[in-house]
Amino acid sequence: MKLTKILTLLFCFAITSAYAQQDSLTLNNIINKTKRLADEQPLEKVYLHTDKPYYAVADTIWLKAYVTSQNNIPSPLSKIVYVEMYNSVDSLVQTLKLPVKNSVAYGNIPLPMNTYKQGNYYVRAYTLWMLNFDPDYFFSKNILIGEAIDKQLITNINLSNVAADKGIKTTARIQFKDTSKKPLANKTVNWRIFHNYDVYSRGKGTTDANGYLTVTVTSKADDPIKKGTLVADVSMGDKELASASFNIRQNDNGVDFQLFPEGGEFIVGVPNQVGFKAIKPNGLGTDVKGTIIDDQNTEVGTFTSSFAGIGSFFITPEANKNYKAKYSTKDGITKTVDLPKAKEGITLQVTNPAATDVINLRVLASASFLEANKDKVFYLVGQNTNAVAYAAKLSLKNQAINAKIPKQNFPSGIAQLTLFDEKSEPVSERLVFVLHNDAMNLALKADLPTYKPRQKVKLTLDAKSKGQPIAGDFSVSVTDEAKVPVDENTEVTILSSLLLTSDLKGYVEKPNYYFNKTDDKKLGDLDRLMLTQGYRRFSYKEILAGRYPKIFLLPEQGITITGTLRDLTGMPIRKGTMRMMVTGKPIAKEITTSNVGVFNFTELNFPDSSQVVVTARSNPNYNNLMIMLDGTPSAAKGTNLNAPDEVENIDTLMSSYLSNSQKQYRFMRTLKTVEIKGAAIKRPSHSDYPALSGLSQIPDRFIDGNQFGGCNFLLECLKTQAPSFTFDFNEQKFYITRDYNQGVRTAAAIFLNGMFVDVNAINTVNASDVESIELFLNDPLGTVDRTYNTRGVIVINTKKLPKGEKMSKQAFLDMIPKKYEIKYSPMGYSKERNFYSPKYLPNAPVTSNDLRTTIYWNPKLITDEKGNISFEFNNADGKGTYKAVVEGIDKNGNIGRTVLRYVVK
Repeated sequence: MKLTKILTLLFCFAITSAYAQQDSLTLNNIINKTKRLADEQPLEKVYLHTDKPYYAVADTIWLKAYVTSQNNIPSPLSKIVYVEMYNSVDSLVQTLKLPVKNSVAYGNIPLPMNTYKQGNYYVRAYTLWMLNFDPDYFFSKNILIGEAIDKQLITNINLSNVAADKGIKTTARIQFKDTSKKPLANKTVNWRIFHNYDVYSRGKGTTDANGYLTVTVTSKADDPIKKGTLVADVSMGDKELASASFNIRQNDNGVDFQLFPEGGEFIVGVPNQVGFKAIKPNGLGTDVKGTIIDDQNTEVGTFTSSFAGIGSFFITPEANKNYKAKYSTKDGITKTVDLPKAKEGITLQVTNPAATDVINLRVLASASFLEANKDKVFYLVGQNTNAVAYAAKLSLKNQAINAKIPKQNFPSGIAQLTLFDEKSEPVSERLVFVLHNDAMNLALKADLPTYKPRQKVKLTLDAKSKGQPIAGDFSVSVTDEAKVPVDENTEVTILSSLLLTSDLKGYVEKPNYYFNKTDDKKLGDLDRLMLTQGYRRFSYKEILAGRYPKIFLLPEQGITITGTLRDLTGMPIRKGTMRMMVTGKPIAKEITTSNVGVFNFTELNFPDSSQVVVTARSNPNYNNLMIMLDGTPSAAKGTNLNAPDEVENIDTLMSSYLSNSQKQYRFMRTLKTVEIKGAAIKRPSHSDYPALSGLSQIPDRFIDGNQFGGCNFLLECLKTQAPSFTFDFNEQKFYITRDYNQGVRTAAAIFLNGMFVDVNAINTVNASDVESIELFLNDPLGTVDRTYNTRGVIVINTKKLPKGEKMSKQAFLDMIPKKYEIKYSPMGYSKERNFYSPKYLPNAPVTSNDLRTTIYWNPKLITDEKGNISFEFNNADGKGTYKAVVEGIDKNGNIGRTVLRYVVK
């Protein structure tokens, strides 16, 4: 398929030879400058296929990363992909660094009890090359994690909001049950509500006979609690407490009704399609219906939303008339909003019938615009992921121009059609979704109609493209659907991600709805989504003026360690000898520095948590040399793009899954009582230092040093893992987030083992030597704030040797950092593990229960030259329906997904 096809439209316009050459130059300029962007700054996308949509604490997330480039062709660029786990308050929990080979990577995320608790999490994935562009295009997916091992409470909460004295009153109705689902009646509950990381409100109550407790909180005027947390401690008896936490999101129950004229402008005198979107404060769409009325209150049209609060209607506005949309919701809200003022101009209008192989395009101009611009030349350019796939020029002869654009010019995905005037100014734009049903067809077949528990299953995959077999790279997950039920419309799939959401800014509700048993209704809803969703990977005005996005990072080709070797006066050492070693592993390299003292160890391969030694000891007079390592680029702190999908009542949604997990992990229950003999060893803390004695005994936030085990540079990790604090990259200082957001620029104080230091001193500490980091948002006595003119305190405590232990002189000297040698633990590749799939012999005796929820996971399915591959596994003990999902891609960028269900009796 040719990506650029320049056509001359011959439907209703005439092009004369007098200006044809100039027209071609103008059109070629648009095409060439867009092509330059695609050539010099090719896009990358990442998609993660996970074995399940949700998990329990102690589970393992199994995943495969697909890395693609333009038109979703497997990317030849990046050789490393990063996968991050965040919790519901956007704190980074864990990072994986995975090697990419043949554009795919494999990984797993264990969910240990000491790190993960029940709640909403999300996974984010990207390459270093993607950091050059908007993080809204990173892969992001919500993941629920439930608690089953040490569970004491089953909860259900219902929140309601009402306006109150310029604020919002929130009522939380919470029911508490024990693990046998018996209501906890007459139990004392102490609760606290956190807002901006401070205790906003607290109280105490007693549950009623059905285990219910009501908590109310009213926000301050014009300051609703946007991202608060309600923590409830239930007295279970014998001084034992059980805790539960819930998200608090205050809103005014209003509806945001947005209007989107097709093509971008509301044009007078021609039929206009207007898209609309009705959104509740929680970000989800709501059904609406209504009427269009003019100045005289005459009804000129009606409308009804189709899916997720999205819909469209047609109207032909008259000159000098104003129009309003009057809508109502199923909750009884009725409001009226103004339509945009109709103006003279030109616009694009598209119909995209599924049954045809063309996009029907209309160029519509108002009468006055046609008169003023008759015979002028306009240009139409269609592109997909920055690659031009269609281009044409036209002369404006009539008020309406019709054209048909072949869909085969575009790959599957979002096509952006832009109309330019003769000055190369974009004047109208329309998104169209193209879906080629024959691009990849997958068929998954089972060898038997039904199976028994633990019986061997053989599945065969057949992959074809346009009837021809294809060699593709696939992954498969098989789950027990009775234990892992899921609404397929809410799933994140390779189709919904790579073809749709990876190219759209903002939240898309239930993206897989459009690809789950796609029919004409869903294709129509998808076209209405194109009318209302933001898309702007680049600005035509900018690139046509020669202003391209700045690139500051190149695609990673492997793990590298770079820096500069200098003498103690700061002068670089040319042709110096540098050696890199990995402690305990046969990995070592030796290189020489450049003429400006720069060294670069490339194509390294070592596992995460390895200790790396970089030394200049082989040089003469090495005691007078110092090594300066370069920093490691990292993504800015994440925010959950899919926050509206967060689930409050996890116990209810994951009931069947958690019930199974309780049985599966019953051997892991922790002891409730532990007898301690002897005094516990006191851990280093701020209370050890007189200068910090005025701070509270308990920090507002506490970070255990074990969280920094994989840090390359402590400062880089602290930037993303310090809750309540924001790091300003320009000022190179930390600020309390709530103050920073309000414009207050008083930096936080930083103390290292009781000594006041600047931010650069943080990287002098080896991350593995950190005992803890304590964060204080308040200084009650002002002893630190007044002394150092700061606000907020960050205290870094390093590990200490046990008292009374003798140390040799050499051991003491070894503790002193050497400028010519650096020992640290950069982030290495995460360790690859194999998914365990037991094999059972026929009629073998049953000695234990097989309670697996993921029955089989294989991320390495490669079809042969006939497009086929077979694989085998054994069922678990569960009966009912099992669900097999296969996803993958071929070398031409064709994407496929198929689902097979089979019955176990």
